[in-house]
Amino acid sequence: MTTDTSNDVRVSTSSNDADQDDVLASTRSTGASLTDMTTPAPVGYGWRVVDIVVAAVLGVACGLLFWAWNGPGFALYDVLEAVTPGLGGLTQGLWLIGGPLGALIIRKPGAAIFVELVAATLSALMGSAWGVSTIWYGLAEGIGAELIFLILLYRKFNLPVAIISGMLAGAGEWAFELFTGNMAKTFTFNAVYLIANMVSGAILAGALAWFLMRALARTGVLSRFAAGREVRRLDRDAAR
Repeated sequence: MTTDTSNDVRVSTSSNDADQDDVLASTRSTGASLTDMTTPAPVGYGWRVVDIVVAAVLGVACGLLFWAWNGPGFALYDVLEAVTPGLGGLTQGLWLIGGPLGALIIRKPGAAIFVELVAATLSALMGSAWGVSTIWYGLAEGIGAELIFLILLYRKFNLPVAIISGMLAGAGEWAFELFTGNMAKTFTFNAVYLIANMVSGAILAGALAWFLMRALARTGVLSRFAAGREVRRLDRDAAR
């Protein structure tokens, strides 16, 4: 019974990929712009083994980035806070990139949370200044990044959606920090910090994740994913 069910899942996944290719081909033939590109919600939301492996790899890579950004990020944060309290939120974007990047590539429910959480956990294990609380930061940021994809039923993965994902990741971090001390600070500080977080998330997490996804797709490493096939197909069409 277990073997038959597994085979059925594989057949369903293959069929789903073919359906996505058909929809993308149809969209292309109508001359739809990149920001209008729509990828249909899959018939089944189950994760494949390759999804889990790639999501874990992305999480580790982002975790290393988080750890490397800790020093420069702290230094820049202090400089910006000296200019205007709350402006230090502009440094937060790189700590948010895991969620949008994971969702854009994996395109399965929970991908943003999974990648951001793995990255935050690794960063904590490597000696993040926030210690164990880094994991809770990752959870809050991952949930924020995931929300827009959930609202759109995992159908759209274009640049505007990626930017919104980054902004919501920033808002998620801001909300978490209200319960770690920021609620006692002034309204002005929290307003500036929220805006700065969301701006940084939009650029350094959302937009950067989208361009990084496209760059990875062009190398062929994402050929097993709809994201990779979509980008390569668009590039071929542009070359005609």
